[in-house]
Amino acid sequence: GLVPCIDFDKQGSTFRENSRQPNYYDGRYWTLWKLPMFGATDARSVMSEVNECKRNNPDSYIRILGFDNIKQVQCVAFLASKPSRF
Repeated sequence: GLVPCIDFDKQGSTFRENSRQPNYYDGRYWTLWKLPMFGATDARSVMSEVNECKRNNPDSYIRILGFDNIKQVQCVAFLASKPSRF
């Protein structure tokens, strides 16, 4: 299965601020919330961490990632929470 991971970002999208070079975008990397959840067996524990991240970062977008620990690649990502201003 996939290993869940939670990360957050205030911007929530890519943009160009520091460079106009081809293939360069700011905002590609989000901040990791704690460590990847190795050994997580149910959605309830993942959503508990999402809620804790939301309490600590109320003005941020929060997404859940799924990593394949054999191939060591990200396989899936989706937005789990938007900032309260939306």
